[in-house]
Amino acid sequence: MWTAHIRRGIRACSREIAVKGAVVSEVPCGTAPTKWRFLSRNRLIAALGQATVVVEAGWRSGSINTAGHAASLGRPLGAVPGPVTSATSSGCHRLLRDYDARCVTTTAEIRELWETTVGMTQGDAAADPEQVRLRDALSTRTAVPAQELARRSGLSVTRVEALLGLLELEGAVARSGAGWRRSAGAA
Repeated sequence: MWTAHIRRGIRACSREIAVKGAVVSEVPCGTAPTKWRFLSRNRLIAALGQATVVVEAGWRSGSINTAGHAASLGRPLGAVPGPVTSATSSGCHRLLRDYDARCVTTTAEIRELWETTVGMTQGDAAADPEQVRLRDALSTRTAVPAQELARRSGLSVTRVEALLGLLELEGAVARSGAGWRRSAGAA
């Protein structure tokens, strides 16, 4: 009885999504949910989002997995800090320290994180799409080597180095140690 009620609810939700949105999956309908598929789903969540914000997460969790995918795609990453003594905050602190996440504590800061990406994408609509991909792969806080930028952007190392030279002339990027970072204030 209960199972039939859940199935009806899922079907109704799926119909509404089909009309108003999209159902995205790497596996066909009817595939049994398994624990390891949730990690695969996290990759899709990170790819579809403009930004990722983690509110609470343990040191190892699905949220940290999603954040790692978002970071590798060059998506903005935010984390809400919590007490340093809380196990459910250790993942957020790890993101702030190791993944170049921005500390967010209000909805306005989350919106700012998201709008930075949206504004950059809309403002660069007429720009070279390769430059947009490279800018998305850059960080404002952590210097990233050209080889890693190539991996993140899907461009060749030679093309990344050429684009970095152009962006440096525009003042949009700066060389820092063995890597590159987006200049503060650059869109």
